Amino acid sequence: MSKPLLAVIVAAVSLGAAPASNRTAIVGAMVFDGTGAAPRVETVLIEGDRIVAVGADVKVPAGTRIIDAHGKALTPGFYDLHTHWTPGGDPATIPQIATAYVKAGVTTVNDFNEAPEAFQPIRAWLSQLAAPHVNFAARISTPGGHGADWADQATTKWVNTPEGARAAIDSLVPYRPDLIKAFTDGWRYGASPDNTSMDGWTLSALTDEAHKQHWKVLTHTVTVDRGVLAARSGVDSLAHGMQDRLLTPQEVAAIKATGMADVPTLAVYDPGKEPAAQPNPADPKDAQRLRKFGYALGNVKLLFDAGVRIGVGTDAGMPMTSHGGSTLHELELLVRAGLTPAQALTAATSESAKLIGQDGDRGTIAVGRRADIVLFDGRPWEDIAAIHRLAMTMIDGKPVYGLGARPLPAANTDTHLPATRATALIDDFERDDGRSPLDTLRIDTPDGGMDRTTEISEIVSREDGGHALSIAARMAMKKGAYAGVAVPLSRGSIRPVDVSGFQGVRLDVRGGACTDRLTIEGLMSASWVAPIAVTQQWSTVEIPFSALAPENERHPLPWAAGLVTQVEVGGSCAAGKKLWLQVDNIRFY
Repeated sequence: MSKPLLAVIVAAVSLGAAPASNRTAIVGAMVFDGTGAAPRVETVLIEGDRIVAVGADVKVPAGTRIIDAHGKALTPGFYDLHTHWTPGGDPATIPQIATAYVKAGVTTVNDFNEAPEAFQPIRAWLSQLAAPHVNFAARISTPGGHGADWADQATTKWVNTPEGARAAIDSLVPYRPDLIKAFTDGWRYGASPDNTSMDGWTLSALTDEAHKQHWKVLTHTVTVDRGVLAARSGVDSLAHGMQDRLLTPQEVAAIKATGMADVPTLAVYDPGKEPAAQPNPADPKDAQRLRKFGYALGNVKLLFDAGVRIGVGTDAGMPMTSHGGSTLHELELLVRAGLTPAQALTAATSESAKLIGQDGDRGTIAVGRRADIVLFDGRPWEDIAAIHRLAMTMIDGKPVYGLGARPLPAANTDTHLPATRATALIDDFERDDGRSPLDTLRIDTPDGGMDRTTEISEIVSREDGGHALSIAARMAMKKGAYAGVAVPLSRGSIRPVDVSGFQGVRLDVRGGACTDRLTIEGLMSASWVAPIAVTQQWSTVEIPFSALAPENERHPLPWAAGLVTQVEVGGSCAAGKKLWLQVDNIRFY
């Protein structure tokens, strides 16, 4: 096809003209299909979201939309098996994160950030966006373990026995997670005191119960000893590389024998990832980082050479580890570790699909597979730098970025879902299933850290009728110990509500002699606080919005009445002391 005719086709698609059918043919590209076959010039015929023919002599039916890819390279879409779609990442909002992956040729990711309550609303939101496919991981750790040192138990389950692990998996079934992330290694990289770790009996029970639900288990494990334990406990893949020392041949063989894979996330640990702050080998801290990264690189090559499956993941969303760009950097780092560019591409496509159990659906360019494919200028299987010259991203058979694509949907430029108008009643505690009248799950919110306040919240009867929420806690041995309960205003606190039609919050309250407060949270981790006057007798207290102050004094954010997500009541006592607090009839007035 001539270049002028191609321009006409692309212009027609961009202007919204409907093709004659739901068939698309990509012609003239050098196809790297992810199966291990040598790249070759082929035509790929797509109908709907599936590849229906691949070959050098495929006949293109009349009326098919044609994408001329002569001189370009076609590969399966990339995976990123370890990401965190967090407000602290780069970018920081869901539509912009989705856009970053689309523009990097990443068509499937695992998100390890969300609480299970958020799965359904985010899945609905993603359906409005040009976005990669997102697999949501439910999180399980140990009390005081990594991932449990800051999260509530609605976000990360805490277990330390086989019975607890099985119960945690069973409790997740209604949320339909796509996989499980188990935080099993408390090693803090030799830079700070270790967290707790999960024993082999508990991890074995966890993986066994998860596999009954057909959920893969990836584990946060960054040491060799814990990596071998994870393999023997039935874990499907490590979620990081091992970096405390090099593996012995016996340890490599033990991991290989179990079939466990590795997603090394080299990008997050790369000491040179920040161009303006390159490591200094003479600095002890930098020398330690360089040494650990050398072990991580070496262990990737040792495992790969032994036949252990290597997948691609980045830990994107962590500091200096951007979404999209870090996935491409991970491929470059795999090449630095000793894989060839072709092997790195295979790791990002078919090997990652196998690792997550999706190889029957995507990961290769083959008949029957989902048409998640990307087009490049250059030959990335020869020069990995060509992955930065993206020409097109196609997801579900539709070009979503680059050649032949319409402009991104308007929803990709938003930063949040439209706010809904708040209702007056927040919670009257008359439901005994842990949910508010808004059908949102109440969340215990004790302080963070390894030493956490022990908190119990429950519904109790009021002497004058009805029910109230009782919060009882033993404060951790530290300054600023806290216990509280939050009521999300939408499921998973994903969609904000607009409270501008109200003046403040009213509630019934009583409690002991502690410092109590109301916290209103908003999008992007914004929060505002005000004290609550509490006595041992029931009283009705009103806190006007004008009394709220930014909780973060170093980075104060102005009150945003249109972007509120949840309301929290709690208190602080002296270290080691006990708190009791009862609240009822929380509402906007």
